Amino acid sequence: MPLLSVDEARERILARLTPVGTETIPLTACTQRVLAEDIIAANDLPPFDNSSMDGFALRAADTARAAPASPVTLRVVADIPAGSTPTISLAPGQAARIMTGAPLPAGADAVIPVENTDFHDRSAGAPLPPTITIEKALQPGENVRPRGMDIHAGEIALQKGAVLNPQGIGLLVMLGFAQVEVYKKPLVALLSSGDELLKAGAPLQPGKIRDSNSYMLASLVESAGAEILRLGIAKDSRESVHGLIEQAVQHRADMILSSAGVSVGAFDYVKEVVEAGGQLDFWRVNMRPGKPLAFGEYKGIPFIGLPGNPVSAFVGFEVFVRDAIGRLGGRLFRNRLKVRVRSEEEITSDGRESYLRAVVREADGQFIAKLTGHQGSGNLLSLVQANALLIIPAGVKCVPARQEVDAWLL
Repeated sequence: MPLLSVDEARERILARLTPVGTETIPLTACTQRVLAEDIIAANDLPPFDNSSMDGFALRAADTARAAPASPVTLRVVADIPAGSTPTISLAPGQAARIMTGAPLPAGADAVIPVENTDFHDRSAGAPLPPTITIEKALQPGENVRPRGMDIHAGEIALQKGAVLNPQGIGLLVMLGFAQVEVYKKPLVALLSSGDELLKAGAPLQPGKIRDSNSYMLASLVESAGAEILRLGIAKDSRESVHGLIEQAVQHRADMILSSAGVSVGAFDYVKEVVEAGGQLDFWRVNMRPGKPLAFGEYKGIPFIGLPGNPVSAFVGFEVFVRDAIGRLGGRLFRNRLKVRVRSEEEITSDGRESYLRAVVREADGQFIAKLTGHQGSGNLLSLVQANALLIIPAGVKCVPARQEVDAWLL
């Protein structure tokens, strides 16, 4: 069977996934949730012309001749605090004290900061001065935030599929929203497979290892915006595997994710159980680490089987599963940000698309990368020490020292 390219394997997975359902929730619960609707601005932002400074609103034309040698004096006729609605209209030669964010009065088209006048009493409750003297000319619009400067009514403020960050939630409040429609978080059922696996904290036994994958993958699933259903460790028996996978069906999981147990070994029953309840494609992907990958469905639930080696499982998640969860969760698809880094050393590869653990640092305006020791797929410490994955393209077997390559920053 020919090796699938990484891109082709990824596209096959994404093509068979559709977003889960939606729900309407208050903004207080919306952090990192995915919008299920376009947000259309119902009003301009800002909703009115307002001052960007504490100072004095005035007519710019009145300051046209202002200079240190020929200052201009204006009569102060009103006080405009933030939150008020001015009812005056400035006549030539008049000014109004104004606070940041307060609406401009009619007739005004500029604001001079208080520090650029001869009025220096900035204490709370300071009385209104009868006049101010100005020694510089202002232009119309200076220190004014005009209505609709940020967004106009009828424009799309936030796109369907956008992840709501704190600033997006703030914008929703400014636009009058108290709740929005978002995609439900996908529920990912996770199992590990193998008689050799021990629970976290269990004392080591001959031939046994602790189940690090379930904890690492659960953390990755949550970081991708999904909820996790921990199915536990499946023993190397058809009954044990079937019992755990059936729990995913009972809990109405949106995806089943496994590590190990999907190869053709004599004790690998995950493949057999999934095929009995659905269908499974077993792919050999042209990548390192993580060449074996399984994808299919069990009773209508998408299934992804990752390799058992921890680094292979991590890389497989980042390459395939993170975006698959994003598709289920309705996220806008965006290519992952890559940076160009210069390798400190010669890098050899076997010609597969390789994701190599490295430390990237900045020096003299460039990103410099150095591999974190041995790249074996069971060596989790070197992944912990890394802050990036260097991406060596398929077909490249040697990257000379000081040559640039792409990298994902972790």
